[in-house]
Amino acid sequence: MTISDQLRCLFSANVEERDGSYVVEVPEQEIRLGGLQEGETYRVAVLPSPATDESDDTNPDPRPEQAPQTPPVEEGEKHTVEIEDIGEQGDGITRVERGFVVIIPDTEEGERVTVEITDVRENVAFAEVVERVSYHD
Repeated sequence: MTISDQLRCLFSANVEERDGSYVVEVPEQEIRLGGLQEGETYRVAVLPSPATDESDDTNPDPRPEQAPQTPPVEEGEKHTVEIEDIGEQGDGITRVERGFVVIIPDTEEGERVTVEITDVRENVAFAEVVERVSYHD
């Protein structure tokens, strides 16, 4: 999948039913940080969650089996991310392209940081904080 250079924000959300319509709420921080404007129209792409079980036999996937994808990050890369959750060991967790998990120690949920990828494995990467980023920047 190619991601456009015009991408303004990327977040995970649930689809909810409200008054006969289905709604995906945009977090306030995406409006602030992504340069979005209330009342404007934007294109939206919807991708399955990494937790979605695509092997459900009740709805077989007609696509041919694809080769496993390589991790979307490499050691030494820097990314500015928001810590989405805290893991069982107390490390921060975020997701990057394709929902790929990056674990970052010494961070707090909701914190925005620039990290450097230090170790990449098949299904997870580890990173260290390079800079703590203010939401006002």
